[in-house]
Amino acid sequence: MNWGGLYAILSGVSRHSTGIGRIWLSVVFIFRIMVLVVAAESAWGDEKSSFTCNTEQPGCNSVCYDHFFPISYIRLWALQLIIVSTPGLLVAMHVAYLQHHEKKVLRLSGHDDPKELAEVKKHKVRISGTLWWTYTLSVLFRIIFEAAFMYIFYLIYPGYAMIRLVKCSAYPCPNTVDCFVSRPTEKTIFTVFMLSASGICIVLNVVEIFFLIGRACTRRSQRRRDTYRDSTREHQENEMNTYGEGLVKRAPGSLEKEHCTAS
Repeated sequence: MNWGGLYAILSGVSRHSTGIGRIWLSVVFIFRIMVLVVAAESAWGDEKSSFTCNTEQPGCNSVCYDHFFPISYIRLWALQLIIVSTPGLLVAMHVAYLQHHEKKVLRLSGHDDPKELAEVKKHKVRISGTLWWTYTLSVLFRIIFEAAFMYIFYLIYPGYAMIRLVKCSAYPCPNTVDCFVSRPTEKTIFTVFMLSASGICIVLNVVEIFFLIGRACTRRSQRRRDTYRDSTREHQENEMNTYGEGLVKRAPGSLEKEHCTAS
C-alpha cells in the first residue's frame, strides 16, 4: 500500500497543529507505518501458506485458518491507521476553507497579486474559534477510533498473543485436528509493539485535548481581564469628564460670589 498521499495530507495539517500533534504524527509514521511496511508485512507475508494442520483433507487448512484468524493482522492495522488518520482530513478541509476565505477578502480589497495570494497557503492558521472545535473533535475521534480498534484486536485475538497451537473440528476436517501457526513468538512481539505504539498515541491525544482546553480557558480569561481593564479605564475617563464638566459649571457662580464679596 502507498502511504505517500496520506503522509502528504497529514504533513500539511501538522503545520497548523500543536507541538503535541506533531509528535503524534511522528509516532504514527515512524513507529507504526514504517514498522508495518518494513518489518510486519514480511513477518505475516506467509501466514496463510505456513498455517498447517496434521491432516491431508482438502479445504481443512483454509477453513481452520478462517475460523481462528477472521481478518489479517496487516489489513486490520492498515485499516486502523487509515481510519485514525481520517479526522485529520476534517482539519485540512477547514484550514483550506479559511485560506480560501482569506484569499477572497484579499481580492475584494484589491490585493490580487498571485504571489501575495500564494503566500496565504504558507501562513499558519491559529487554532481558535470554529477551527478549535474542529481540531478538538478530530483529536477526540482519534482517541475513540484507537480505543475501538484495540478492543477489536482483543476480541479477535484474546490476550494480544499469537496462538501457537489451535485445535479445529470444523467441516470438512475429518475430526479434531491440530493446526500450527508459523513464527508465533515473532508475531506476538510485533503485535505488542504495534499496540504499545497505539497506546502511546492515545496518551498523546489525551494530553493534547487537555492542552487545547487549557489554552482556550487561558485565552478566555485573558479576554475577560482585557474587557474588565477597558471597562475600568472607560469608567475612570467618564468620571474625569463628569468631574471636569462640574468644575466648568461651578466656575461662573464662584466668580459671582467673589465679585460680591469684593464689593
